[in-house]
Amino acid sequence: MKFTALVKTVRVHPTLPKIIGPLQSRFFQHDFVPREPNAKPRRYKYPPFYDPYGPKPPPSEKVVELAERIAALAPEERRQIGPMLKDRLSLPKTQVISTEGMELGSQGGAAAGAGKVEEKVEKTAFDVKLEKFEAAAKIKVIKEVRAFTSLGLKEAKDLVEKVPVVIKQGITKDEANDIIEKIKAAGGVAVME
Repeated sequence: MKFTALVKTVRVHPTLPKIIGPLQSRFFQHDFVPREPNAKPRRYKYPPFYDPYGPKPPPSEKVVELAERIAALAPEERRQIGPMLKDRLSLPKTQVISTEGMELGSQGGAAAGAGKVEEKVEKTAFDVKLEKFEAAAKIKVIKEVRAFTSLGLKEAKDLVEKVPVVIKQGITKDEANDIIEKIKAAGGVAVME
């Protein structure tokens, strides 16, 4: 019925095939198979883990027999296997990892610090902290903060209003003293940490 109506429209308008191209019909496409409406989606079984090298061949009989013999050994004898294999295969000895500079807490307490004399290391990086400022000098302090930081006006204002706050970190002692003097001249109080 639809097909005859389509043929009639083509006869009525002889220029229509020139406009839309050759007539295409989707009635008898052999590769289209409609899915049943009540069919459930297929569930695929995925492997428990991804192995990029593919399946591995099973171990040889010698390896299986050796593993069974090792499992049958007493725990004391099993502990001796590792060092014996290291000597036999001439593997490099494992190096002791230095724990210097690490906090070991209660584990390393006296044992880690025994025999070492603590040397006092001089601090090289300092932070400048704005403690307080006079209400009348707020604008001057904001201008000074903007001068030595790369902040905009709004960011500098928000920073100054969060007093006490660190305004500059990791600077030398001379730079820190210079910034403290400038803030003091503007009407604020800053300290070096």
